[in-house]
Amino acid sequence: MFKRMDEIMIEIPDVEKPDPNAAAAVQELLGGKFGEMSTLNNYLYQSFNFRSKDKLKPFYDLVMSITAEELGHVELVSHAVNKCLRGSTAYKQPDATPLDAVKDARLSYHFLAGAQGAMPFDSMGNPWTGANVFNSGNLVEDLLHNFFLECGARTHKMKVYEMTDHPAARAVVGFLLVRGGVHVVAYAKALEIATGVNVTKLVPIPSLSNKSFTEAAKYEEKGVHTKLYTWSDKDFSSIDQIWKGTHPEDGLPLEVIQGVPEGVPIPEAPESKEEFAPGISAEEFKEIAKRLKMAGNIKD
Repeated sequence: MFKRMDEIMIEIPDVEKPDPNAAAAVQELLGGKFGEMSTLNNYLYQSFNFRSKDKLKPFYDLVMSITAEELGHVELVSHAVNKCLRGSTAYKQPDATPLDAVKDARLSYHFLAGAQGAMPFDSMGNPWTGANVFNSGNLVEDLLHNFFLECGARTHKMKVYEMTDHPAARAVVGFLLVRGGVHVVAYAKALEIATGVNVTKLVPIPSLSNKSFTEAAKYEEKGVHTKLYTWSDKDFSSIDQIWKGTHPEDGLPLEVIQGVPEGVPIPEAPESKEEFAPGISAEEFKEIAKRLKMAGNIKD
């Protein structure tokens, strides 16, 4: 089961720079074939269906812990999309066409089917599909697939980073380049233990270092690329049988941390009256608060 906190993994810059097309590009990192919804659900179903988990516990623990982090990545990318969309329109009376400013946005679904928020789609508006999930049941084949998936995800992150300079997008993509790189190396090390083949010699794919990206380099300077979290208070600690030694790119020692990284509060999303969201007036809010007090037997 899962434990949830009212936090996200990093602080996302809050800037007055709406960019719907940047949001559309970032959507690829959410609902694309190599997006965070794909990495999450690949590992989620591999963890559900894992065979001989007691005998192969370090590998099972690895997939379980990375699954939990991927759920946080889905959350993080969604908030990056939201930050890119914020302020794209402003409230006016309906006859004044308040959504006119975004009618030529590349991905109008953000405005027509939602309230200027992230959706489970790729950059072209295609819905994410469970057909992106691969789970053969064969340990080596699944690990090899995961390694490939993370390398593909890394390529897409690098391209999105090059596509937009929006501060929210770049902050999140830079961080995910580093954390995705951790998963690349983790699966490479797992494959080496399972097969004897030193897959770490292939990284990084593409060959450009994370240190070439300003928003990724700052996390590597802090050693974020050397840490693998269990995402559990007491379980999955045997990942230290896989995540050990040194990082193949810079030789820094690797570290397993029991638990979760320190997060930051989830940003507040302001109302968007032109999108009828949340659709609660000040008077209605007062009435809701009154009913909540009555239900909880709270007196002024």
